Amino acid sequence: MSIRKRIAVTGGAGYIGSHTVVQLVEAGYDVLIIDDLSRSDQRLLDGLKNLLGITIPFRKVDCRNYNALAEIFSNNRIDAVIHFAAFKAVGESVEKPLDYYENNLFSLTSLLRCMQSHKVSKLIFSSSCTVYGEPDTVPVNEQAAIKKANSPYGATKQMCERILEDIEVLGIDVVSLRYFNPIGAHPSALIGELPLGTPNNLVPYITQTAIGLRNQLTIFGDDYPTPDGTCVRDYIHVTDLADAHVKALDFINQNLGNHIFNVGTGFGVSVKELVNQFEEVNQIKLNYKIGSRRPGDVAKVFADANLAFNVLRWKPRFTIKDALQHAWHWEKRIRSIN
Repeated sequence: MSIRKRIAVTGGAGYIGSHTVVQLVEAGYDVLIIDDLSRSDQRLLDGLKNLLGITIPFRKVDCRNYNALAEIFSNNRIDAVIHFAAFKAVGESVEKPLDYYENNLFSLTSLLRCMQSHKVSKLIFSSSCTVYGEPDTVPVNEQAAIKKANSPYGATKQMCERILEDIEVLGIDVVSLRYFNPIGAHPSALIGELPLGTPNNLVPYITQTAIGLRNQLTIFGDDYPTPDGTCVRDYIHVTDLADAHVKALDFINQNLGNHIFNVGTGFGVSVKELVNQFEEVNQIKLNYKIGSRRPGDVAKVFADANLAFNVLRWKPRFTIKDALQHAWHWEKRIRSIN
């Protein structure tokens, strides 16, 4: 009888992390969640238990705390790590750059030291399309020039990717997944995006406005060089994004070295189009206004994801309308039980 592989998921109590935990368990992996709960919520851990019917082992630890992290690695067999534990709000990173550099860089280097010490050699890293800055052409592929990032958040992801290039000599194999824009919630509505305080992402601001928690949605700028003047992004259902991590684990178990994949749909959708689609699919009229541009935002970026399609054998299953419907179901459920 083969021993099930155990995956440590840092930031596993967060939005993308929790959805990935579901996909990992359903794929037959054992999971250990490591999260300090500074940017996540106990309710997502409760949702995981309800969804999976089991309690996922959880350790409340900040990944920057090497000693606490090393104790976890010493007391648990860990076969691979998926690293989500990072601050990720573009606008906030412009306001608080030192918080982002300290957290995002030190959490990674601390984790890598633990992996090296405990001979854990497989890492899936949560990267971002923000590493591309303002791309020359779209869709953007993995060979595109890495320009100066538009925000400290994007810069931390560039720096982390550089660190991961340089640690290949340590024998740690890496897959970096450059996410585009995850949205939506699990179709069960038992887990979803649950921002603490004012949302930094568009869809939870939409759903909170729709349910009356926010008075009005602000669209940041309508004077960009795009068809309707609002920013264009590649929106991907969070469950599809989570599935890409399972495919990446399958891949890294068979392939050495450092690999990078875009994870997106390959289609660009403007902010106004997304708002209109939310109104249409959920039969709700949103109160929104046009505001000034937000620092750190690029005008247009969406993925050439053919490498992930062809090499990881991954493709998204859900549509944007599915994601917007699932996000609304989640919002209604989480507000009804509080």
